[in-house]
This record gives sequence, structure tokens and C-alpha cells, in this order.
Amino acid sequence: MKLKRSNLQMSHPDLIPMIDIVFQLILFFLVSTTFAVLPGIRVQLPVSQTAENTASVGLTITAHADGTLWLNGEDVTMESLDAQLTAYDTGDIERNAYPVRLEADGQVTNSVIVSLFDILRMNGFAAVNLRTTEE
Repeated sequence: MKLKRSNLQMSHPDLIPMIDIVFQLILFFLVSTTFAVLPGIRVQLPVSQTAENTASVGLTITAHADGTLWLNGEDVTMESLDAQLTAYDTGDIERNAYPVRLEADGQVTNSVIVSLFDILRMNGFAAVNLRTTEE
């Protein structure tokens, strides 16, 4: 008795090329995507008609309307700011040429800004830029 053998084979699709394409697409999107770095401290900067972009290196002092201060994103007080600026290392740049950005909320009083300028000058920092927004 002859048995009939079937030549039907179960075929399995090869998934390796599809996996390669998926990884290449993931890599493409990771490389081509730009990420915006947004500041974590929100202040309403005053509006200026002559606002200009400045270098982002250096110190950043942020003053909020409720009286809180930050030095490079760290919460400080007026008293501790003086001590931290005294201990701050500017590297090869002289203190009077080291850039300092002052970001003050539009509701911050003039006396707070003058106090900040006094602390900066007492510690030798003279290149201070007031950060504003354009109209």
C-alpha cells in the first residue's frame, strides 16, 4: 500500500528584516528630534523694545515677585547669595568680566534689584545683563 505524502510545509515569515527596519526608524527619530529645554522657574519678565540675546554661560540670578531668589536654579536667600557669590569660582575669567544674567519678575520692586546689584558689585561682578522679553 502506498501512502501519499503531502509536500505542504508550514512556512514562517522571517521577522529579522522587519525588526531591523523598526530599529532604524527608532534611531532616525531619536537623532532627528530636537528637545526644547524650558526653564523650570517661571517669571513674568518685563517687556522691552530693545531686548537682545546674550550668552547663556555664566551666573543666572532669578528674582520672583513673591520674594524668592534662585542662583543657577538653586533656592537662595539674600544673605546666602552673598556667601555663595564670594565662594563662586569663575575659572580663567576675571570676576568683573564674568557674565551674570538677572531675571527679575516685572512685579519685583526696585529696592530688591538694587540690593542684588549691590551684592554683585561687592563680590566683583560687573557684567550684569537684565533679562527682558521682546514685544
